[in-house]
Amino acid sequence: MKSIAIIGGGITGLVTAFKLKSFNIPTTIYEASDRAGGVIKSLKQNGFLAEFGPNTILETSYKITDLIREAGLENNMLYSDPKAEKRYIVRFQKPIELSPSPLKFFMTPLFSLSTKLCLLKEPFIPKWNNQFEENVAQFVLRRLNQEFLDYGINPLVAGIYAGAPDRLSVKHAFPKLYEVEQKYGSLIKGQIFGAKERRRRGEISKQEAKKISFDEGLEVLTQKLFSQLFGSIRLNTKVIEISKKDNEWAVTSRSFGREVKQMHSAVLLAIPTYAMSDIKIDLGSTVDIHELTQIKYPPVTTIVLGYKRTDVPHPLDGFGMLIPEKEGFHILGTLFSSSLFPNRAPAGFVTLTSYIGGMRNPDLALKDPEELINLTHTDLTKILGISNKPVFQNCFCYKNAIPQYEVGYGKFKDLMTEAESKSPGLFFAGHYRNGISISDSILSGLNVAEKIRDWLNTKKTIDHPQNG
Repeated sequence: MKSIAIIGGGITGLVTAFKLKSFNIPTTIYEASDRAGGVIKSLKQNGFLAEFGPNTILETSYKITDLIREAGLENNMLYSDPKAEKRYIVRFQKPIELSPSPLKFFMTPLFSLSTKLCLLKEPFIPKWNNQFEENVAQFVLRRLNQEFLDYGINPLVAGIYAGAPDRLSVKHAFPKLYEVEQKYGSLIKGQIFGAKERRRRGEISKQEAKKISFDEGLEVLTQKLFSQLFGSIRLNTKVIEISKKDNEWAVTSRSFGREVKQMHSAVLLAIPTYAMSDIKIDLGSTVDIHELTQIKYPPVTTIVLGYKRTDVPHPLDGFGMLIPEKEGFHILGTLFSSSLFPNRAPAGFVTLTSYIGGMRNPDLALKDPEELINLTHTDLTKILGISNKPVFQNCFCYKNAIPQYEVGYGKFKDLMTEAESKSPGLFFAGHYRNGISISDSILSGLNVAEKIRDWLNTKKTIDHPQNG
């Protein structure tokens, strides 16, 4: 058997290769850049630890902790500090706690009395009849009201997708939310009854899942996977053509000006869809997957600032804060990084990780780093009462950050399914298919590895049937 070609050495590609290795299935990972790990990037400098991409992995499945154990990272793994569970929403220019407790919710100044009473009416609103595909804003306005959209959902959507509620599809961007309403007819009923079903399936909702990192940041995981796959990964190697030849796949790549063609048993596309535009892809069928390049990926810039603890009067006793668009700030939200995990700041200092851009203000993310650092510091000063300039600063821009599961996204999912069906041996996995979080990408990699294994076993049986 020839190796499985994995195009892309981000977290999905690494996890897939690691799992296939445990099945004794050889892989070849093609990574165009000079490092593996994709958006996961940790920097340790002057006692501060900056995460330029995601900050945490959500423990939504036992498969994730099993992977960490199998990679030999149990002793490096950290759960977030249980004292840092509070979540804040900025309103009236100040962070206000958003409590999951029903009693505290009805006491919070975050929402008006009329919005709180809307929740009492929510169980009696009929479920959606699917006469058209709703966006998130339409869904919230139908079941709740404008204030809940502005101060509850708008900042949440910005924090998860860096997206816009009037563009994202409920069905595809928040499939669990859509399914809850369709099954139970109410979000509140679904919250009550759905929890029991999740426990039976061994699943944990993202709201309740524990947050994981490692002693030296998330890059500990990707570096460990990289080291265990050494020899299977080709860095600085850009794939320029993929074509199906009989029952095999030819992958042509270019590295340092030299082109090489190699045959493989199957191909996994684990790169962002915009990167597929640079590859000539011949599936040997009538399906053209280049339509996937239409998926939007807005730019997002991460700004990591370190301050003296005495210069920040806010207790920073939580996960972080999200900022509604109506509040008029530049940043989308801020994680209280040094409150979540140890070793994120030296003693007597704190680390704050903020985000700018997304669909809310894509052009802003592309501005000069120094300008973005100043804008972020100004916003944090107003919101948190910071009294002095940062003593540590770092900035990193992802020009194509997060795929937007907008209304109509189903056509892209259907196209991937059709391509896999008509071109056996082709697979898709990653944040553009199975959810955008790092935990989604890890599970996507684990699941597609099992799918590839099962396909190879079926193919082997067909190619070499036993004599009866």
